[in-house]
Amino acid sequence: MDHVPLKRPHFFFTTAPLPCPYIAGRLERKIVTELNGPEAEALHEALSRAGFRRSHSIAYTPACPGCSACIPVRIVTAGFTPDRTMRKLWRSNGDLIARRVPPRATAEQYRLFARYQESRHAGGDMAQMGFYDYRSMVEDSPIDTFLVEFRQGDGTLVAACLTDHMSDGLSAVYSFYDPDMGRRSLGTHVVNWLVNEAQSLGLPYVYLGYWIPESRKMSYKTRFSPLEAFGPSGWRPVNTNFGAHCDAPSQRPREIPDNIA
Repeated sequence: MDHVPLKRPHFFFTTAPLPCPYIAGRLERKIVTELNGPEAEALHEALSRAGFRRSHSIAYTPACPGCSACIPVRIVTAGFTPDRTMRKLWRSNGDLIARRVPPRATAEQYRLFARYQESRHAGGDMAQMGFYDYRSMVEDSPIDTFLVEFRQGDGTLVAACLTDHMSDGLSAVYSFYDPDMGRRSLGTHVVNWLVNEAQSLGLPYVYLGYWIPESRKMSYKTRFSPLEAFGPSGWRPVNTNFGAHCDAPSQRPREIPDNIA
């Protein structure tokens, strides 16, 4: 995919060190830049292809001294074939109705989000988010963003995924679901739906964010194959059989694309 030309320089900043939310005893730092103005979408596209992620109107990537545990990954949709377990889950969740909706926060979504945080991420920063914080996360986007809601036949909301639509794929910004429906494996179902949607739109990738081999919470991402990871040599295949990146990332921050000042 060609680089998107940008007409003006953009400035990047490094955050202060904070405790890592994924690996105990480590500190995290990030390189961040603001996504604003008429070039916000072009900048977001260029940075996403360099392993950055979006939160609100900020693009960021880890820049942790001495640590390269966070590896950006994306699913190659053309070669994706669900395994036996995924096919079974797709059938068992066939009663759910998925619908794309505008990025507008609702009290119903927030109640589900809060339950998910309390069950899965109690004590984390996001568990402290009130409704207005949640609304900011959903609605403060300078690019093409939508929500996917998954509902039962009676209309009950059981899962949702905030998603960015890019020229080369869909990016799963954040998903949450009913923590009492463990047998449905709703997190896996959401990703399967995104892959199917990307395929129907002719988009080659689904961006999953960061895979952290040392974090059990992030291990599910290697179940989706073929998977690519971003390292010093760009995007390269991941050997999901062994959980190894075939082009191991170095212990240095992500490189800024050469067409961005």
